[in-house]
Amino acid sequence: MEFKFEKQMDLLEKEVILKSVDLDDDIEDYKVYIDEFQSNETFMAISPRCVRCNLCVEQCPVGAISDSTYSKRARILNNCVKCEVCVETCPVSAIYIFEAEAKIEKDDDGIKPLTYSFTEKKIPHRILRLNDITMDRSKCIGCGHCTTYCPTKANKLMSKEFIESMENQEYENYEIGQLYPYINKDLCVGCGSCSNICAQDVYTLDRYLGPIINTKKLIIDDEICVACFLCEDNCPTGAIKLNDYNIPEIAPDVCIRCNKCSTVCPVSALRLEDIDLD
Repeated sequence: MEFKFEKQMDLLEKEVILKSVDLDDDIEDYKVYIDEFQSNETFMAISPRCVRCNLCVEQCPVGAISDSTYSKRARILNNCVKCEVCVETCPVSAIYIFEAEAKIEKDDDGIKPLTYSFTEKKIPHRILRLNDITMDRSKCIGCGHCTTYCPTKANKLMSKEFIESMENQEYENYEIGQLYPYINKDLCVGCGSCSNICAQDVYTLDRYLGPIINTKKLIIDDEICVACFLCEDNCPTGAIKLNDYNIPEIAPDVCIRCNKCSTVCPVSALRLEDIDLD
């Protein structure tokens, strides 16, 4: 997914002036000069396809995602460090990461329009597999919330007769005419949407979630490091430490490959590089 749009320079100039002068000033009295410029940023967003499983919330290493509820999807908070763990983890690919660029260029005719571009970054997904899921149907109140966001429609409210025929077992305490949750385990992916949404604690889920896939590597240039300790002080997981020789060292099992240390480094001694996984 990629999209671009432009803003004409005269509109941009007016916006800059309006943000720089008092309300009672006449903007026609002001002129602004805009030179060539380029800025890059990474944005992350959770789409309305969120199934309320809260896997992203559980796996976020810095607590930067708010809990989802039946009526509200999860939300990425301001303390996100762009580690991409949530993108890898989401079972329905509902979390997007975009590489954004804003650019002003010159050509022979002068300054060109301000161009914004957004390109979706493709991220590999961790393995998620259902081991088993059990239900205490005596707790169920029949609200049906658990079935609403099931991504494969594996969870449905069914009759006593249907459940007994499918599970080859009689349930004498089930009432005729009452609906109970039934999960087709051949369709269930183990996302945990039903378990997270259910307020009655009906579900017990056992699943396998594979390891995080490293898509980036952190490069350290010892020669230009000034031992300012900013990387160590700002690392959200404590993965980077300066050794006895004041050289940064990384704990690979703790580092989440976020952009925190490389962003705060005043001399660009640390940088993240994408790993070619093809």
